[in-house]
Amino acid sequence: MPEGPSVRKFHHLVSPFVGQQVVKTGGSSKKLNPASFQFLWLQDAQVHGKKLFLRFDPDEELGSLGNVSLPEPIQKGEREEEDQDQKQALRPSSQNISNEPSQPLELVIPSGDSGLECLQGDTSAGGGAERWLQVSFGLFGSIWVNEFSRAKKANKRGDWRDPIPRVSALTMFSARQSPPHPDLRWARRHPPPHSLVVCRSALRLVLYLSGGSFLAFYNCQMSWRSSALVQPTSDILSEKFHRGQALEALGREQPVCYTLLDQRYFSGLGNIIKNEALYRAGIHPLSLGSLLSPRHLEALVDHVVEFSADWLQGKFQGKQQHTQIYQKEQCPVGHPVMKDAFGPPGGFQRLTWWCPQCQPRLPPNEQEQAQHS
Repeated sequence: MPEGPSVRKFHHLVSPFVGQQVVKTGGSSKKLNPASFQFLWLQDAQVHGKKLFLRFDPDEELGSLGNVSLPEPIQKGEREEEDQDQKQALRPSSQNISNEPSQPLELVIPSGDSGLECLQGDTSAGGGAERWLQVSFGLFGSIWVNEFSRAKKANKRGDWRDPIPRVSALTMFSARQSPPHPDLRWARRHPPPHSLVVCRSALRLVLYLSGGSFLAFYNCQMSWRSSALVQPTSDILSEKFHRGQALEALGREQPVCYTLLDQRYFSGLGNIIKNEALYRAGIHPLSLGSLLSPRHLEALVDHVVEFSADWLQGKFQGKQQHTQIYQKEQCPVGHPVMKDAFGPPGGFQRLTWWCPQCQPRLPPNEQEQAQHS
């Protein structure tokens, strides 16, 4: 799943096109009519954690909103349907196991009843026109600029065939589940290794801009908002990230691996950052934050910020991020790595990798001693 550094890179790709008009559209999204973006202007782009916010305005020179094809708002119940697209992709039948971090708790602004109301709605303090497109990237979402997704390796026959433009971005689901589309039922009879079936997911939206470029949104979940829900104090890549607030949250009486994925305090932090920060800080994932010393909690926050910043810098430099524990069989020292799914009761269980020797789980009495050390 794209984490904070990846979404920041998407923001960096989109920002140069602010001020351009959408002249042509495409895509397979059924929640937002792609054609309704035509003639709108991309006026702003902001990022917060794992979400990208794009502001679209109608052409003021046309003089009337009635002459503009306006975006259609999501109807009641469709947000939940869209959110399930990726959640079902990696969800086994017996247990909810996913690398997807917790969804943030946020204020949901209800949509209007018509496309006109969506952009023209009440602009008073009690309500606002929904001109901000919120883009969430789910498990495999991405944005491409001036190109469609290309094959990254040859198939089993040695062919380098590119996916057709309207479908791309790999999605995996358990072979024990029913495939998401009748055309893919053949896959159950020919499962690849590890009992995973690979299918292709939709190119949600394509925006052709007046400057001659185009943006392709793959596997994204999109909805309209009246404002960009940006809180820099909780964004791990923001200069205004509030360390004190993060440390207070980590100090609660629950496993630190749960708290790290809470987007209210660590927006942009995902499963990769969680695993890497815990290993580098030498903390067992199930350690209770209330029993860890301030020194250990400070070190954990330091590694969260440092790893995230290094990852982002590497993306701008075209370098691949190297992990030390995530999806590894051995830690850098050579110890065997353990893997299990952890999560709060009733919540999603996230795959977690840790080294029992480098990240020992101390008994309660030793944890209390470490707390006072």
